[in-house]
Amino acid sequence: MGIMRLGAIVLVIVSMLAASEAATSILVGGSQHWKFGFNYSDWALKTAPFYENDKLVFMYDPPNSTTHAHSVYLLKSLRAFLACDFKKAQMVGNVTDGGGQGFEFVLKKRKPHYFACAERGGLHCTLGLMKFIVTPVKPCTCRG
Repeated sequence: MGIMRLGAIVLVIVSMLAASEAATSILVGGSQHWKFGFNYSDWALKTAPFYENDKLVFMYDPPNSTTHAHSVYLLKSLRAFLACDFKKAQMVGNVTDGGGQGFEFVLKKRKPHYFACAERGGLHCTLGLMKFIVTPVKPCTCRG
């Protein structure tokens, strides 16, 4: 009995470690961070796959005399994403949240996540390429 219980405990610990190792912090835009004029859809395609529980890190400077404001919204649908329609979108990062080390958004569900910047009346989304889609897949221990 003691050996079986110990084996079960080891199995649970290994499973927890494997799950935590599968989650990765990913800096949105890489060294470019979150800024106007960078193609985030292209970045997302090149960075994929994304896994459930991965953490997207958004970094951007708070607005000042030389920097425009940025934000991060989660749009409800592909239609809203394509039209840069923020009417029913959820703000996940305001204009100051990206400062310093930025903020994390955890991909908790295996469904499409539509991210975009709503600043300048949606101009950052429509003309500034500040939007991308991520659809996380089931975590695995296959990363190398």
